[in-house]
Parts: sequence; structure tokens; C-alpha cells
Amino acid sequence: MCRFTLYLGPPVRLSTLLTEPEHSLIHQSYHSQERSEPLNGDGFGIGWYAPRLWSEPALFHQITPAWNNRNLQSMAKVIASPCVMAHVRAASPGSDVNLANCHPFGYGGYLLMHNGHVGAFRRVRRKLLETLTDEAFDVVKGSTDTEHLFAVFVDEIIRNGCPVDPGGTEAHDGWGALELGQRLSGALARVLDAVREHGDGKPSFLNVAVSDGRHVAVSRFTDDPGEEPESLYLLRGEMYEPAGRRFQRRADDEGEAMVVSSERLTDDDRWEVVPPNSLLVLDRWAAPRTFGLDVGGRLVG
Repeated sequence: MCRFTLYLGPPVRLSTLLTEPEHSLIHQSYHSQERSEPLNGDGFGIGWYAPRLWSEPALFHQITPAWNNRNLQSMAKVIASPCVMAHVRAASPGSDVNLANCHPFGYGGYLLMHNGHVGAFRRVRRKLLETLTDEAFDVVKGSTDTEHLFAVFVDEIIRNGCPVDPGGTEAHDGWGALELGQRLSGALARVLDAVREHGDGKPSFLNVAVSDGRHVAVSRFTDDPGEEPESLYLLRGEMYEPAGRRFQRRADDEGEAMVVSSERLTDDDRWEVVPPNSLLVLDRWAAPRTFGLDVGGRLVG
């Protein structure tokens, strides 16, 4: 299993999430505390948005461990963004370690990353590909279950007439955090349906985060009745900068900010546990909302 951290709010330096906190994502890459294997050294990736410069996100992937990548340490200090998605990878057995398999994955204005696995993926891979439009099929460049899940998400975007570049200059009526969450839920349901039909009952673990740069949707989910989903936490409120074991208020605070992370970045007691089998949707200008997911990955209510 991997680890990830995402941020939505006023622009912050990448180092605020990746290197400065006591239990930053870089620290989690070699000393994860909430999984049996502490190392996540099979590459990493960062996606971030710079809406004043370009509507599509920037991506930086490397197959070296995040903890000893000097380029990452240097760039994180000088790049600021209002929306960041970062991931450190622990490759599944038999999965190649290469750039094409590093999260997050991008399409147009969207990013997706995943902690967990699709049950019996080798058995359902072909079935998933058969359901895709040509454009969504072409999204797959690597061999991971996550990228195939991402292709299904892209297919949901295309089939439902959603904007390919929702962060662009044109207004998109009827598009927001909930709609993003609905497309993610639709993708989860399609993947889980395929696993149930072709995967011999193997369980899936699907902590999946997607963003369009303005909104975020993230699931904490498993269909294994005997297990909890992988860990996931939310920190919300006014923007804070890391100060060792806590976050302190930033002098130039500009409003609400939200961090979602596989593990808490600090010992701050304001971290909230994201409920099991739920979908969290985030909009910088509204309070976070949480929806239940049924055993098939579909929204409840």
C-alpha cells in the first residue's frame, strides 16, 4: 500500500506538506506508522495547479525514493499552489517500478491517485478495458490497477458530458465538488462490479483522490467485511504552517484550507478520521461534506 497527501486552499509552498511537518509525506516514505511495511520507496509523484499560469496541472514523477531526491527537496521550497496532490509508492508484487506507473495520473484538468489495490486485478483488467471509449482507453500508459481505475474515471467524465478542463477560463454550470464525487463513485462502482463478476470474490481497497484544481473528492473504502479501509485523515480550518508537531496560524491567512492525508502530518489534535466506506467532497468555499458508500461503491442517499 502507498501513502498520499492532498491540499486545497490558499496557495502554500509544497514543502509545507512534503518536507517541513514532523511526519511529512517524505517522512512517511521511509517511516510510515500506519501500515505493516514502513517503506514506500518505489517512486513518487506530485501534481499541482498554477491557475494563473495554466489551467492544467503540472506533474513531477521520479522512480527514486522520495527521501533522497534532491530535486524534490529544492523545488518544494519555491513552488506554491492552491491545490496539491502528492503520492509515495509501494509497488504491488509483480508491478514494475517505472515512471508510467507513478501517481498521480493526469488527464486534461484532472488528477487521480490511489492507496490500496483493485481485487484480482489481473483477472479483471481486460474486462475493464473493454468498457472504455477510445479516448479513455488511450489514457492507460502503464500497468497499474490505479491507472486502469483512472481510465474508468475518465470514461465517466466523457460519457456524462463533464468538462475536460474544468479549471479553464470558461464557466461550467452545474459542475462542482459533488459532481466530481459522483463521477468518482461511478468509476468505483464499475470497477467493483467487474471484480465481483470476474474476480473470485477478492476484496478491493480503494482510498482514491481526484481533483480538478478547484474541488476534491476522496474515498476511504473497502468491500472486505472483515477489514477496515486504509487510514485517512482530514485537517480543516484557516491556513496553518507547520511548526514541528503542530500547525500554527499563518500571518497572511486568506481563508479556509483543507489537508487530507493517509497519515497525520503532525500531532495536532484537530485531525479528523475520515469515516470508513465514505466519500469526502471538498470545495474551498464550502464546508467539507461526507457521503456514505454502499458495498458496491455507490453513493448512499
